This record gives sequence, C-alpha cells and structure tokens, in this order.
Amino acid sequence: MKPMDYKDFRHSLKGSRPPRGLPVLLRALWYDAKGDWDRAHGLAAAERNAAAARVHAYLHRKEGDSDNANYWYARADAERPHASVGKEWEALVRRLLEKGES
Repeated sequence: MKPMDYKDFRHSLKGSRPPRGLPVLLRALWYDAKGDWDRAHGLAAAERNAAAARVHAYLHRKEGDSDNANYWYARADAERPHASVGKEWEALVRRLLEKGES
C-alpha cells in the first residue's frame, strides 16, 4: 500500500471517518476540516511535542483566539504565518504527511 499523499488526504474528507491508522495530528486536522474543532483540539492538546504545539497554535488562530495561538506558536518555536488559515492548514497537512511528524 502506498503512503498517503495530500491528494489522498483531501479525498478522505469525503468519508465520515478518518482513514484507519491515520496518525493523531493528521486526525486532528482531518476533524478540523470536517468542522469538528473540539475533537481536533482535544487530539492536538493531548500530544506533547513541537508538531502538536504547531497544530494547536493553528487551531486557536482559526478560532480567533490570538493570544492563545501566539502562546502555542512560541511553544512550537514557530512564527505565526501570514498566510490564510486555509493555506496554513494545507501546509501543516503536507508537512505531517511528508515528514511523518505526528
């Protein structure tokens, strides 16, 4: 079975459940894309690494909580992107898929 790429990930959003075996941070972004921010946040908040902090930051930015987002960007040692949240979501998914950072 070939590794999932971005196109596969986007296609999986047509389903009602994330693909089996999808790593936790990609599941968080999957649920976020499906409109379940609370579930996405719960998954990201339960992890304790820089990639999780980065996803956590994105989620708070998306909800409009700038102070909380900035805290998590700092925890991830990352700058707040100037791109739209949609572009940020795409970049996070691509990075997690390509580098296996989840």
